[in-house]
Amino acid sequence: MPATSPALRPLTFLPLLAALLGGCGGGSDSPGPVSQIQVQFSSPADADNVHTVGTGVPLAVGITVDGQFSADGTAVVWSAASANFAPEQSSTRSGQASTTLVGTSAGALQVQAAANASGQTASASRTLYLRPAPQPLEVLVPAYFYPLAASPWDQLSSGVQAHPAVRVTAIMNPNNGIFTSADPQFTRAIAQFTDAGGRVIGYVATRYGTGARSLEAIKLNIDRYLQFYGRDRISGIFLDEMAATTERLGFYRELYSYIKGIDSQLRVVGNPGTPPVADYASVADALVTFEGQAGAYASFSPQPAHTWLYGRTNSAQAMLVHNATSCAAMQTALRTAATPRSNTGLVYATDRLFDVATNTGNPWATLPSYWDALLSAANALNRGATLPPC
Repeated sequence: MPATSPALRPLTFLPLLAALLGGCGGGSDSPGPVSQIQVQFSSPADADNVHTVGTGVPLAVGITVDGQFSADGTAVVWSAASANFAPEQSSTRSGQASTTLVGTSAGALQVQAAANASGQTASASRTLYLRPAPQPLEVLVPAYFYPLAASPWDQLSSGVQAHPAVRVTAIMNPNNGIFTSADPQFTRAIAQFTDAGGRVIGYVATRYGTGARSLEAIKLNIDRYLQFYGRDRISGIFLDEMAATTERLGFYRELYSYIKGIDSQLRVVGNPGTPPVADYASVADALVTFEGQAGAYASFSPQPAHTWLYGRTNSAQAMLVHNATSCAAMQTALRTAATPRSNTGLVYATDRLFDVATNTGNPWATLPSYWDALLSAANALNRGATLPPC
């Protein structure tokens, strides 16, 4: 039979020729699909973003390539401006890599994790807030009741004696801080209280809104606390009805300078009742950033508008909670204050009622029915112990 016709041979050779040309670099030069690498933080949770300087914070990220776990051993490099990592570079296992961060200064911290896989690099960042090491909870009592015999002032003193490990500061309030002589009943009560181990600060209204008071009138009130009750009994001044915006900042700066000029150790506690602008950190040693009902305090957080509060120790922030109608509600409020997210070290809760809408009720007219339990709860939280049963 004759051999195959030469005219038919190129047709059968075309597939082989194409393969050879491809092997020699011929054909299309379009690159293949690029691998997609993704880095995503898995720990800590988004809501768990406040931690304490000097303590270890576990971090973890997940690494995927084209939607699948990256190969084991993929390197992840950790970085942040004011922190140390152990280790600084870790390797993935089942698509996860972890390290432990220890922050070195308070404030906002941007943490970054970067990984390289399949020739591609990707990174993720997370904002954490680092607060100074917390101080033990202190109970700040609005003691706006007159010290007759067997009054709540006697309960204050007995409570301090029964719980010597808990610091208690009472805000004395004779006639809204306006007086021209010492009241013997207050003299007796604060002597008994401070001898038992308590501390007293004097109430002064500043009235930032309608009817704002003059600097001269406020300074006179401050002077008279020290003149009539003595520096050995009065350890500071409570500036109530404080503004929270920049317009009145100079006013409060002058008051702060005046008090510190008398004695730099006098404590200044300001009460805007809400987180003020950050500049108020310079006009008070502590600020009441929440005054209101227990139900509202459950969701209190300086975030996102007032994260500057995390740069201050918890003893520079106070809460005054009313309408905490049970011992359990009181414990919940104190627990909330003690969390890193709240970062609040001066605490008080009462079961007495106040209705903001109708302006009815007086939550500070006496101590709460669970006064002793409040001190016990503060003591337990300070020790890291289980809260006592109500």
